[in-house]
Amino acid sequence: MKRKRLLGSVLALSLMLVSALTGCASGQQTSGTGTAPSTAAPAGNQAAPAPASPEGGTLIIARLSDANNLDPHFSTQINSMAVTQHKLYEGLVMMDRNSEYKPLLATEWKQLDDITWEFTLREGVTFQDGAPFNAEAVKKTIDRILDKDQPTPKANMFGMIKEVKIVDPQKVQIVLHYPFAGLLSVLASAEGGIISPKAIEQYGKDLAKHPVGTGPFTFESWTPGQEIVIVKNENYWGTKPKVDKVIFKTVPEDATRVAMVETGEAHVAEQLPVTELERVQNSTSMSLGRFESFAVDHIGMNVTQKPFDDVRVRQAIAHAVDKESIIKGVYNNVGKVAISSLGPKVIGYSPNIKTPEYDLNKAKQLLTEAGYGNGFKATIYLNDNKARINVAEVLQSQLKGIGIDLQIQVMEFGAYLDLAAKGEAQMFISGWGNATGDGDYNQYNLFHSTSKGIPGNHSFYSNPKVDALIEAARKEKDPEKRKEIYAEAQQIEMDEVPLLPYRSSENLAAIAKNVEGVYISPSGYIEVNDITIK
Repeated sequence: MKRKRLLGSVLALSLMLVSALTGCASGQQTSGTGTAPSTAAPAGNQAAPAPASPEGGTLIIARLSDANNLDPHFSTQINSMAVTQHKLYEGLVMMDRNSEYKPLLATEWKQLDDITWEFTLREGVTFQDGAPFNAEAVKKTIDRILDKDQPTPKANMFGMIKEVKIVDPQKVQIVLHYPFAGLLSVLASAEGGIISPKAIEQYGKDLAKHPVGTGPFTFESWTPGQEIVIVKNENYWGTKPKVDKVIFKTVPEDATRVAMVETGEAHVAEQLPVTELERVQNSTSMSLGRFESFAVDHIGMNVTQKPFDDVRVRQAIAHAVDKESIIKGVYNNVGKVAISSLGPKVIGYSPNIKTPEYDLNKAKQLLTEAGYGNGFKATIYLNDNKARINVAEVLQSQLKGIGIDLQIQVMEFGAYLDLAAKGEAQMFISGWGNATGDGDYNQYNLFHSTSKGIPGNHSFYSNPKVDALIEAARKEKDPEKRKEIYAEAQQIEMDEVPLLPYRSSENLAAIAKNVEGVYISPSGYIEVNDITIK
């Protein structure tokens, strides 16, 4: 949550400048080169790196919010997964910048039949606690996700997996309940990180504070609300990172994060608000990083709470929101008007979704039909993100035009997530990053009835037909037919408006001029392996 919520997920966020993913074809097999694929490189819109940049040093990243959990099976937001993916944890495969799946902990894979995939595992890899990486570790990790006695928030995401069979110490078979087109996207996600079996036994649920994977960095410390520190893994099996240490500092104040880069206290300021763009662009010490995102921002309505249990009320709000003025006035035209909960680069996105037009008369008519001709009072909840606060204020003004008295409740991000997951938010402003680039990540987490609450369905939406379409899309191997199924689901979701998507976002960052190789993935995760500090 998802998530941006690429994120997530995420999911993101917010997740992302890559071409559309392709479905997993039957019989696909990919061979590895024996070395770690690079997970970061300079963004295409930044200056090329100098040929001989020095290595080492401590990279300081200032960001809006702290992690809420460093366990990939229990984490629910981008700020957590950005710390773990490709740093502490690695999956069997990874998605590169061309949206192609590449070997990571698996050197090759093949589909034996519609429901059976076989993965050959990389040899000579050890976890950061010294435990060997092998087939047992893969099985124990996936079994943990799906453990019915101790369910994880990611069980739905991996629910297509029936069992993991150990063929030999370096080979596993993943057997599915049904054909699932997006399996590689799930395995490549942050949630697909393989965990040390020794650590699973040692820490249990406390693994959230003691992450142990195979990645190029090891966990050093976490001071909640302040910083997370990871250090170079000297025993890493692949190409080692260029920096010795990374510190993720939590700095809620937007201007302070930018000032830290400006004065040299930090090297990167993430989650840069559009209000700081001009300052960064005019600076002699910073450059602006703009990276496309899979993520979509949305206005949500809890369909179990009055008056939002009436679809006419939700449709009225949709007709009363002027998305274009929000993009222009709040975001300074960063991002684009959204017509779907799927970003344009996500598999399953349809450009043909019919969305409610801005029409105040239609909105008033619908409210009158629903019995709210005189309007009503409502509260909208959101996290302490400056742009979202501005959106809430614009929304407050726009809805006043149809008689809705909107109160704004701003919360710390973790507190907001808890409230929304419990179904206590009448309305909310949030977003969903996509961690896989596949439509299933959005559709299942945001709209499937089994995902109500923590997995991401904070509108508590339930529609049997939409459930059936989401499940059918999971099983459909034909990419074009799969797109048609998702298009039908997206149109129903837009018609019933549990969520009103309003913006396909971008990932922005302020980057110190002496730093090279910064890249934020479409899922919203900063990649640090190739960053150098001059």
